[in-house]
Parts: sequence; C-alpha cells; structure tokens
Amino acid sequence: MDGKCYFYETQIEWGKRRRGQLQAQGLPGLTVSTPPEFNGEAGFWTPEHLFVAAAEACLMATFIGIAEKARLAVAGYRSSARGKLELVGSGLRFTQIFISPVVELEKAEDRELAGRVLAKAAKNCLIANSMALEMRVEPEFAVRAAAA
Repeated sequence: MDGKCYFYETQIEWGKRRRGQLQAQGLPGLTVSTPPEFNGEAGFWTPEHLFVAAAEACLMATFIGIAEKARLAVAGYRSSARGKLELVGSGLRFTQIFISPVVELEKAEDRELAGRVLAKAAKNCLIANSMALEMRVEPEFAVRAAAA
C-alpha cells in the first residue's frame, strides 16, 4: 500500500449503568452497552456485535470491490454472521466468525467466477486479517430471475 497509513477515530461517553454514546466525526451516534449476559442492557449494540459486524461488513465491501474490478455482474448481496465467543485459558475471546453470504448473480455462468471472487475477498478482508481467529465463509449463489 505504498507505505500509506490511515487513522480512524472514535469517542465514547459513559451515560448510565453500562451504556455509552459512541461517536465519530461526521457519523451518527450509536448507543452501546455490554450484553445482558455480562450485566449490560438488552436492546443496544454491544462491542461483541460490532466486532462480528466489522468482519461481515468488511467481507461485503471487499467482495463488491473485487467483483467490480473482475466485472462480475452482482445483482444482490446479503449475509448473516455469527461470532463464537468462548473461554480460552483464563479469559473469553472470539475464536471463530461464520459468515453466510447469499450472492445474487445476473448470469448463471458467473457462479465459478463469483466463488473465486468471494474466496479472494475472504483472504483479503483487512478486518478479518486483523483478528486472531478463524473466519469461515459459507456462501450460497443464486441467479436473479429474469423479469417477465
């Protein structure tokens, strides 16, 4: 990357109990809390959700970027993700993130290319590459039905 360096800054202010307001310049605020299983409040984004979401969003963005360069006609993309938090040694840590993308293609003959593009995206997802865990991607490819 030509020795480029980027910084991403956030701020948080504690509100009450285990809830805080997360901010970043130019972005809408986000109320966060610890999860209920760690004495937090239900109904708020948690650091754990944001951690899993970061890997999921990065995979999507990386896939779309590589697909554009490969001229892969993507008609739609959606996914779900599940992070596995478990006791390792004396503490909890995420050990796996499972991401299940559903990629809708314009043409059936693009399935093989889409598989290669998704594999490349999974390998090059900078967020997942920054995490000390196994990221598993289990895709499904569909072809958009022709309009009647």
